[in-house]
Amino acid sequence: MINSSNTPPLDLAIIGGGPAGLSAGLYATRGGLKEVVLFEKGAPGGQITFSSEIENYPGVREVVSGLDFMQPWQEQCFRFGLRHEMTLVTQIKPHGTHFAIHTDENKVFYAKSVILATGGRPKRAGVKGEDTFWGNGVSTCATCDGFFYKNKEVAVLGGGDTALEEALYLAKICTKVYLIHRRDTFRAAPITLDKAKNNPKIEFLTPAVIEEIKGDANGVSGVVFKNTHTGMVKELAVPGVFIFVGYEINNEILKQEDGDMLCACDPHGAVVVDLAMRTNIKGLFAVGDIRTQAAKQVVCAAGDGATAALSALAYLEGH
Repeated sequence: MINSSNTPPLDLAIIGGGPAGLSAGLYATRGGLKEVVLFEKGAPGGQITFSSEIENYPGVREVVSGLDFMQPWQEQCFRFGLRHEMTLVTQIKPHGTHFAIHTDENKVFYAKSVILATGGRPKRAGVKGEDTFWGNGVSTCATCDGFFYKNKEVAVLGGGDTALEEALYLAKICTKVYLIHRRDTFRAAPITLDKAKNNPKIEFLTPAVIEEIKGDANGVSGVVFKNTHTGMVKELAVPGVFIFVGYEINNEILKQEDGDMLCACDPHGAVVVDLAMRTNIKGLFAVGDIRTQAAKQVVCAAGDGATAALSALAYLEGH
């Protein structure tokens, strides 16, 4: 059924069911809002549900899988009255002082306020074995997974700032970091590049590409790479591969018919917010990986969600 503009609008629509969205739902419902709906096509949980192990979330003593970690979040949020609309939001439009939430089922919901928590996704390299060992030896977060390779050797794929910064981080934990990049030149800032080149634990393998990521039921066991100048193929025996070839912001729902974005975004497409998670559009908030300068950590996303919910409560009280 298509909601008409005469139907009372939701107090708050939350787009995205990861840690940021669920935290926002929890704080909003416990804060007294009655009509709060979480729009998430699948089961809530977000990207972290694909992680095989989590051990750096405060207060969680045991190492757990991402799926097990997020299960209690759903139960807690729904217990306080958060509703789950299992549908894909395709666009958000302004509708007077409210917002129109369009879905892929040709439904339109109206909301007084919106919290964007659609996140982003690391780009995949398209390497053979990447999908097979994703989350089981293949990672896109050194801060999250680097500790599992303490005193071991790992490979890093990429040539931008993120790749080199993460390689430097891993060098503090691992005995050796092989940095594989398809060119001899790097997109990273010169100062970051100099730090990496002067780090004795980091070995540059350029110009080279990863041909295959190998492993078994226990995870990654090595990578096969090829020097693109000489054609020489070699194999590295490493239990972990970190891929940093770009990041895509899930901001498609903000695009309007005229080609503009609903709210202000930075050059990378991330939503610009203030410390209260407010965008430049009143009643519209953004949290987690979709916002500018996001730390891309679960604990930070959860904090964003709580902050945005409190801001939404204050906004609704004033309107």
